[in-house]
Amino acid sequence: MSLEIERKFLLADLPSVIIEEQKLKALSEQRIEQTYLAMDETQELRVRRIVDIASGNVSYTHTFKLGNGISREEIEYSISEGIYEQVVKAFGFVPLTKNRITAEWAGKIIEIDIYDQIELAVLEMEFESEEAANAFAAPDWFGKDISSERQYSNKKVWRVLQGK
Repeated sequence: MSLEIERKFLLADLPSVIIEEQKLKALSEQRIEQTYLAMDETQELRVRRIVDIASGNVSYTHTFKLGNGISREEIEYSISEGIYEQVVKAFGFVPLTKNRITAEWAGKIIEIDIYDQIELAVLEMEFESEEAANAFAAPDWFGKDISSERQYSNKKVWRVLQGK
């Protein structure tokens, strides 16, 4: 199980404006459909359909996450389209959909998620350690730090889509 250490920020401006004004180098863009299969206070199990916008390549993943906050354990692996379709159809849930722009900023990789079903754009940045994450001084344009605010978590947003 690998450790995912990331901080999340609520973008106050449009991602297109931020990319232009902050001179971010966009590296890729993906279209993501995400469905949770099970979750509780500290664990989540989800599947994703990921389409690379430039190439059209499609991949499917199954992910287990454990923990809350900026540091969580994560296991992710590829699954087939057939398995993905069977699982999604069996549960009948509405997927959370978003575009993810991966960009380079100041020698670091950032990801900007732009959600479809709600008006929300979130910037994520991963770190090598919790110390590095906590020591990072984000520039103002990153927006409000929402790393520990559960109301902005993907699973919270997804629950709202299900009417739960």
